[in-house]
Amino acid sequence: MNARILVAEDDEKQSRLIRVYLEREGNAVQVVADGRAALEKARSGRPDLIVLDVMLPFVDGLDVCRILRAEGSEVPILLLTARSTEEDMLLGLDLGADDYLTKPYSPRELTARVRALLRRSRKGGAATETALLRVGEVELDTARFEVRVAGRPVTLTSKEFAVLEALAREPGRVFTRAQIIERVFGFDRDVLERTVDAHVMNLRRKLEADPGRPRHLETVYGRGYRLADGAGAADTV
Repeated sequence: MNARILVAEDDEKQSRLIRVYLEREGNAVQVVADGRAALEKARSGRPDLIVLDVMLPFVDGLDVCRILRAEGSEVPILLLTARSTEEDMLLGLDLGADDYLTKPYSPRELTARVRALLRRSRKGGAATETALLRVGEVELDTARFEVRVAGRPVTLTSKEFAVLEALAREPGRVFTRAQIIERVFGFDRDVLERTVDAHVMNLRRKLEADPGRPRHLETVYGRGYRLADGAGAADTV
């Protein structure tokens, strides 16, 4: 992959294992052991991706993620955590993380997630598709990374934007979770289906007047999700 990867992990055994696996794939890996160092290296070293443990000394991983996003950084972030509840996952994604891996994890799965995030970020940098997408009241400017709903600006994380863009490019089409994973994350793993659901929940909270009765981002039960095209299609099949 030949990417610059910053690993923030205070467990020496874990950080050494992550370094070994990522370096085997041709990456340049820098390891830090606390949140302050992670912020410093993220700002000065401009990594292509950050592997970020949630439980770090001085500044925890969630605050590192929040601060970097507030500063405008779009670097892909993969969170590592022993917390596995849905609330913890939603919080991490809402703060701007791109993916979420719970401990204990397979080093091979971690490297696969890293590859997928890098592919997605590089595709985004070279995208030539239509920059302005309008689906009913929802408008996406992919060049400016801006979203509006009925003229109201909406702030999304990079992964929320990617999910919405995938649906907006084919409005009315039903996407399975696996298809969303393929388009947004770059590889098909059933373990990521909860992550898709979490992004959809966050999108509804931000896009819909009533998230419990969505008008834009619809569930097609037993199939997946679609962005309503205003044609009056049924809610279920």
